[in-house]
Amino acid sequence: MTLTTDIFAAFDKKWAILTAGSGESFNTMTISWGGMGTIWNKPVVTVYVRPSRYTYKFMEESEYFTVSFYPEERRSDLALLGRLSGRDGDKLAKTALTPREVPHGVSFEEAECTIVCRKLYAQDLDRAGMLPEVADGPERDDVHRMYIGEVVEIIR
Repeated sequence: MTLTTDIFAAFDKKWAILTAGSGESFNTMTISWGGMGTIWNKPVVTVYVRPSRYTYKFMEESEYFTVSFYPEERRSDLALLGRLSGRDGDKLAKTALTPREVPHGVSFEEAECTIVCRKLYAQDLDRAGMLPEVADGPERDDVHRMYIGEVVEIIR
């Protein structure tokens, strides 16, 4: 599966790493919710983060974020980053990933592709606008915040 030929599976099946902050202070988490498209005549990436996640603080404080995709052999690292919180310690030390600074943020040496995004918009999802099967599912207790970021660079 490549990012360009199966865009819908890129988030849902392949997963990605969302990172916000700078080289001095950042946090990263695995995501499977997201999308790519065009809005306001700009290429964008949309991601979703729960306020309870440690990365939320970094997303709120940062003007930019990165979304990076990895080969299948890094799947266990991505699973670990999705399971552990950076709030509780250095979860990156438990992976084989190597952080590297990129323009406006942080990615990892092992990434197949990193998309650097400038945050354009953020808003909490509204349970009142959700169908019952959605509102009673993942949004039941901790409603996600949606972030739309303009794609400013793609690093391969």
